[in-house]
Amino acid sequence: MSVAKPALLVLADGTTYRGWSFGAAGTTLGEVVFNTGMTGYQEVLTDPSYHGQIVTFTYPELGNTGVNSADEESDRPQIQGVIARNICHRPSNWRSTQSLPAYLEQHGIPGIYGIDTRALTRKLRSIGAINGAISNEILDPAELLAKVRNAPDMNGLNLVKAVSTKKSYDWSTPSAEMWEFQTPSTETFKVVAIDFGIKRNILHRLASHGCQVKVVPANTSAAEILSYQPDGIFLSNGPGDPAAVIEGIATTKELLNAQKPIFGICMGHQILGLALGAETFKLKFGHRGLNQPAGLAQQPVEITSQNHGFAITPESLQADVEVTHLNLNDRTVAGLRHTKLPFFSVQYHPEASPGPHDADYLFGRFVDEMRQAKK
Repeated sequence: MSVAKPALLVLADGTTYRGWSFGAAGTTLGEVVFNTGMTGYQEVLTDPSYHGQIVTFTYPELGNTGVNSADEESDRPQIQGVIARNICHRPSNWRSTQSLPAYLEQHGIPGIYGIDTRALTRKLRSIGAINGAISNEILDPAELLAKVRNAPDMNGLNLVKAVSTKKSYDWSTPSAEMWEFQTPSTETFKVVAIDFGIKRNILHRLASHGCQVKVVPANTSAAEILSYQPDGIFLSNGPGDPAAVIEGIATTKELLNAQKPIFGICMGHQILGLALGAETFKLKFGHRGLNQPAGLAQQPVEITSQNHGFAITPESLQADVEVTHLNLNDRTVAGLRHTKLPFFSVQYHPEASPGPHDADYLFGRFVDEMRQAKK
């Protein structure tokens, strides 16, 4: 192992942190956010919803179990950079095929460690998510700060085009055996999934519940989607400001007229809300972790995996749309449904990966809606 090189982290307010470099050489800019999960760093790194962001991990050591292809949520890391307290260069796990630093170096992602990530997280909770930069080549804080202040703000930023598939493809591979605690479906349902930045495990869960999925680019027209004669339509997760995804919102509005079951997750939840006439706003520091409680009075609380920086404004919901879940930490909207038509969505990740499996029933609910619509 080579001697670690110095690295610099600078936030847009001028705050500077000095540490050590790992991963790729270079400079990277993005919105600095924090994730409080104790596991699943590889799934986080490869989740397209994190595109455009530098992720601070509050768990104190990363890389103990290395990386492997089975835990990737897309075909490459999607984050702009990684901030860690300690890094393990020699992983110990039977599934590991590569160390985390080598993986990030291979994909050109810079990281910094030796940072007090708990202190940084407290700062982000105080001032909110903020642009920043990591560099192991620019070690002058003033020079790096100038670059940070020229970076675009996440508000109004459409990042979907950078992560959505360029061409349609079919998916029918179910989850790994460890997930299979439900009775395998004997029915099949045709689902078109609009890819705003979809995670692979969402596709695995849909397939496990009997769905034959056609994944289409985010700019696919409503006419083309309906030409596949789907039993249901899925709106995926994704990065950036949902209100900026004008094309996706317009397409979803058209699809509402077909009255086919629609299920949205994360950005898909926000886009469905926007298509139904609601508004969204940027959260101060977002929800990113594996133990976020969600629910309403008189129903079981679900412990959920969450990753989002925007939320639906509850006062903007139309009379025929009701809230089904709240984030019980800050009472923001975590789920909604149309009271008359088969449209519903959640702000969290029922597919987990990483995270708890409390909300897997939502895929079953989607199937039930499609089954009912076919009668």
